[in-house]
Amino acid sequence: MAKTPRPVHSDPDILGGTPVFVGTRVPVRILFEHLAAGDSVDAFLDAFPSVRREQAVAVLELAEDLVTDRARSSG
Repeated sequence: MAKTPRPVHSDPDILGGTPVFVGTRVPVRILFEHLAAGDSVDAFLDAFPSVRREQAVAVLELAEDLVTDRARSSG
Protein backbone atom coordinates (compact mmCIF):
# COMPACT_ATOMS: atom_id res chain seq x y z
CA MET A 1 0.00 0.00 0.00
CA ALA A 2 1.41 3.39 -0.99
CA LYS A 3 1.90 5.97 1.72
CA THR A 4 -0.20 9.11 1.25
CA PRO A 5 1.89 12.28 1.29
CA ARG A 6 1.32 14.62 4.21
CA PRO A 7 -1.28 17.25 3.33
CA VAL A 8 0.18 19.91 5.65
CA HIS A 9 3.58 21.28 6.53
CA SER A 10 5.14 24.07 8.51
CA ASP A 11 8.16 26.01 7.31
CA PRO A 12 9.55 29.08 9.10
CA ASP A 13 10.05 30.70 5.68
CA ILE A 14 6.35 30.34 4.76
CA LEU A 15 4.01 32.55 6.77
CA GLY A 16 6.32 32.37 9.76
CA GLY A 17 5.82 28.64 10.23
CA THR A 18 2.03 28.66 10.16
CA PRO A 19 0.81 25.19 9.11
CA VAL A 20 -0.23 25.38 5.45
CA PHE A 21 -1.46 22.95 2.83
CA VAL A 22 1.57 21.49 1.04
CA GLY A 23 2.36 23.37 -2.17
CA THR A 24 0.33 26.41 -1.13
CA ARG A 25 0.43 29.38 1.20
CA VAL A 26 -3.08 28.60 2.46
CA PRO A 27 -3.17 28.16 6.24
CA VAL A 28 -4.97 25.03 7.41
CA ARG A 29 -6.91 27.07 9.97
CA ILE A 30 -8.74 28.75 7.08
CA LEU A 31 -10.43 25.42 6.26
CA PHE A 32 -11.72 25.14 9.83
CA GLU A 33 -12.81 28.78 9.86
CA HIS A 34 -14.84 28.21 6.70
CA LEU A 35 -16.45 25.09 8.12
CA ALA A 36 -17.22 26.82 11.43
CA ALA A 37 -18.90 29.62 9.49
CA GLY A 38 -21.17 27.07 7.82
CA ASP A 39 -19.39 26.88 4.47
CA SER A 40 -19.02 23.56 2.70
CA VAL A 41 -15.72 21.99 1.76
CA ASP A 42 -16.65 22.78 -1.85
CA ALA A 43 -17.04 26.47 -1.01
CA PHE A 44 -13.62 26.43 0.65
CA LEU A 45 -12.06 24.71 -2.37
CA ASP A 46 -13.69 27.24 -4.71
CA ALA A 47 -12.20 30.06 -2.66
CA PHE A 48 -8.75 28.43 -2.53
CA PRO A 49 -8.22 26.54 -5.81
CA SER A 50 -4.58 25.79 -5.00
CA VAL A 51 -5.77 23.34 -2.31
CA ARG A 52 -6.72 19.93 -3.67
CA ARG A 53 -9.80 18.11 -2.41
CA GLU A 54 -7.59 15.20 -1.30
CA GLN A 55 -5.62 17.57 0.95
CA ALA A 56 -8.74 19.00 2.59
CA VAL A 57 -10.20 15.54 3.16
CA ALA A 58 -6.90 14.28 4.57
CA VAL A 59 -6.77 17.19 7.04
CA LEU A 60 -10.32 16.48 8.19
CA GLU A 61 -9.47 12.79 8.61
CA LEU A 62 -6.37 13.69 10.64
CA ALA A 63 -8.46 15.98 12.84
CA GLU A 64 -11.02 13.22 13.37
CA ASP A 65 -8.27 10.76 14.31
CA LEU A 66 -6.75 13.21 16.79
CA VAL A 67 -10.07 13.95 18.47
CA THR A 68 -11.04 10.29 18.61
CA ASP A 69 -7.67 9.20 19.98
CA ARG A 70 -7.67 11.95 22.58
CA ALA A 71 -11.19 11.04 23.70
CA ARG A 72 -10.19 7.40 24.07
CA SER A 73 -7.03 8.18 26.03
CA SER A 74 -8.79 10.53 28.45
CA GLY A 75 -11.85 8.40 29.03
